[in-house]
Amino acid sequence: MTKYRESKAAHTTKTYNRNELEIKTKNIYEALSIIAKRSQQINLEIKKELHEKLDEFATHNDSLEEIFENKEQIEVSRFYERLPKPHAMAIEEWLKDKIYSRKTDDSK
Repeated sequence: MTKYRESKAAHTTKTYNRNELEIKTKNIYEALSIIAKRSQQINLEIKKELHEKLDEFATHNDSLEEIFENKEQIEVSRFYERLPKPHAMAIEEWLKDKIYSRKTDDSK
């Protein structure tokens, strides 16, 4: 998961050149479909890691008196909130040729 921590993806909304996105596939819809699938993969990986880290802080008591503010848990949550969004990471990977995709041929 450390690769997402070093991501140089935009943290805010950014306009991309459509021609740069579709140059590999010659089809903007196909390119966006690939980027969307990769974005979902990234999102699931980040979500899984976040839940694993937050489970370390889980208390298994039902008593409200046992619940207190845990600064480490807050820092973990803030770190993940500050990460670029999965779609921005996927676009960055697409533009840097880090996504492998292939077409399946249905005409066999």
